[in-house]
Amino acid sequence: MKALVWCAPYKVKVENVPDPKILNRRDAIVKITSTCICGSDLHLLDGYIPFMKPGDIMGHEPMGVVVEVGPDVDRNRVKVGDRVVVPFPIACGACFFCKRQLYSCCDNTNPKAYLGEEMFGASTAGIFGYSHLTGGYAGGQAEFLRVPFADVNCQVMPEDLTDHQLVFLSDIFPTGYMAAQHCNIQSDDTVAVWGCGPVGQFTIRSAMLLGAGKVIAIDDASVVPERLQMARDAGATTIDIHDEYVYDRLMDLTGGIGPDVCIDAVGMEAHGGSFISNAYDAIKTNLFMETERPYVIRQAINCCRKGGTVSIPGVYGGVSDKIPMGALMNKGLTIKTGQTHVHRYVPELLDHIRKGRIDPSFVVTHRMPLSEAAKGYEIFRFRKDGCIKVVLDPAA
Repeated sequence: MKALVWCAPYKVKVENVPDPKILNRRDAIVKITSTCICGSDLHLLDGYIPFMKPGDIMGHEPMGVVVEVGPDVDRNRVKVGDRVVVPFPIACGACFFCKRQLYSCCDNTNPKAYLGEEMFGASTAGIFGYSHLTGGYAGGQAEFLRVPFADVNCQVMPEDLTDHQLVFLSDIFPTGYMAAQHCNIQSDDTVAVWGCGPVGQFTIRSAMLLGAGKVIAIDDASVVPERLQMARDAGATTIDIHDEYVYDRLMDLTGGIGPDVCIDAVGMEAHGGSFISNAYDAIKTNLFMETERPYVIRQAINCCRKGGTVSIPGVYGGVSDKIPMGALMNKGLTIKTGQTHVHRYVPELLDHIRKGRIDPSFVVTHRMPLSEAAKGYEIFRFRKDGCIKVVLDPAA
């Protein structure tokens, strides 16, 4: 089969690789019909996430049709012929964490758990296509995908909705929704969202679905002006960091108090701020004294109102410097974060889609053949042609 493989930092390519096989009795094989390039895939491409190996298949936002199941798969939950979305975290469905719907914390699906224990004090769940730190599983930017614990991880979808309406249930729609839902948003709350990429767009709309009084979207129009326009189309007030000082503008918009909720939908490769802060993070990361650029977290903490909530759906993988702990503690802020418990949110979000409250296909700007995936990464990474979201088609 064809698959997009990681070769080295800044290099990926489509290669012919062996087809996946049933390895465990609760496995399934899914023929992929749509699979997406995620912003967090760029962290792999740029070498920010450790423990990638040449030949690793990338991708964690797939959907498709089940073509084979192992003998112990519960056919009442998933069977050959079912159309399914595959959540990016791999859950067993039975451990301490899965029973509490903390699926991305599953204790039984990461065979490289010792790496997470050394880095984080505890391992994450296994994640498709996201390094050996999260299990070394083959990803979904391929023609076929092996899905462990298939009767837990294959989310059966209706036939009357399109792939573009459903595929984002694998990651970015639940990610944006959980980031907002974590914050107990009230009807008079102002929610500020840093980053208007795909996760940011779903965070903006999720905050509105949850009844926020005002949503403010923050991005750089000099890079991808279409992002801020997409946020405005959703009804958000926008701040262009290229032309406005974010702190001052947020104070103006909130009567000098600051947003009730601040959400970092950017993650570890943030840009912005002063020349000094950018240079500081660049030097520290180049010297391996810091693994990411946490500019947005710093700004969100400083901007959030006293007693407010800072939510972090953006991906971070190591250690960050100059986090303003004094502001965090003295302002009495709450921090909410975590890899998304996708399985928990799929039924609720599918209901929103079915009832017409949101059509997730709004975010798609490019659909390309899987054979052109490397080009898709280039377009997405460098934000060419107004790119916001790329969906790959393995059948094209």
